[in-house]
Amino acid sequence: MHSSPAPAHTRVAHTLVATDLDGTLLLPDDSVSPRTHAALRRAASAGARHMIVTGRAVPGIRALLAELDYRGPVVCGQGTQVYDPESARMLRSVPLDRELADMALGKIEAEAGPVFAAVDQDGPAGLTLIEPGYRMPHPTLPAQRVGRRDDLWAQPVIKVMVRHPELTDDELAALGRAAVGDLATVTMAGPGTVELAPYGVHKGTGLAVAAELLGLDPADAIAFGDMPNDLPMFGLVGHGVAMGNAHPALKSAADEVTLPHTEDGIAVVLERLFG
Repeated sequence: MHSSPAPAHTRVAHTLVATDLDGTLLLPDDSVSPRTHAALRRAASAGARHMIVTGRAVPGIRALLAELDYRGPVVCGQGTQVYDPESARMLRSVPLDRELADMALGKIEAEAGPVFAAVDQDGPAGLTLIEPGYRMPHPTLPAQRVGRRDDLWAQPVIKVMVRHPELTDDELAALGRAAVGDLATVTMAGPGTVELAPYGVHKGTGLAVAAELLGLDPADAIAFGDMPNDLPMFGLVGHGVAMGNAHPALKSAADEVTLPHTEDGIAVVLERLFG
C-alpha cells in the first residue's frame, strides 16, 4: 500500500520571505513589532530566508539590520543596490547617469512646473542630499541640504526623489513616466515619494539578483509590500501580499491582502504559513 503524501502544512510554504520596509515591515516609529519579530524567526526556523527589499539606500537601514540580526543580501535603493551587511560590502550597484537625471527633471518641469528634488548618492556611505524646498518624507532619515540643484550631482547617485507643491503623488508619477520615457524608471514609493531610478532597474531586478546569490527561485517567494514600487517584486514572486494600508494599485495586483502594518499584517500571514 502506498503511503499518503505529507500534509501541506508540514512543508516549507515558501523558501524566501521578501519584505518592504516603510508601511510594511516597520511601524511608524521605524521599529519592528515583537509579534512580527517572532513570526520572522518562526519562518526562518522552518527554512525560509528573510530578504529586505526597500527603496531606502544602504545608510538608511544599517541600524535596523543590526536590530533584526539580519543575515544575507539586502536589496536597497529601489533595486539599485544589493548589499551584504556581514561583510559591509556592496555586491551590486547601478548608478543613475547624472546628466540623464538632470535632463529627466527638466522634462518633468517642462510639463508640471517647478519641482523639488533630492538624491541618494551611490556607495555604502552615500549621503542623501536635498535641494532648497524639498521636505524629507521620513524625518528620521539623515539628509544634508545643498544650496542649489547643481550641487546634487557632485557625486554619483543611485536615484532621485521628486516632490511637487500641488500635484498628488499619483499625478506626479504618471506625468513623470510620460515625460521621462526611457531616461529613467519612474515610480511612486510612498507618500510624498516619487522617484527616478536607472531605466529598467526596480525592486524586481534587485530581488532577482539577490535571490540568485542565495541560490533561491523567486517563484518560491512570498513578498509583502504597500506601494506601486512593489509591483515589479509582486510580478516576480509566487505570492504577493499587500498590506491593508497599501495603495489601491498594489491591492489590485496582490494575491492576498492582509491587515495594515500597524496591526501586524505580516505576522498574521507568516503565522498561518509557518505556525
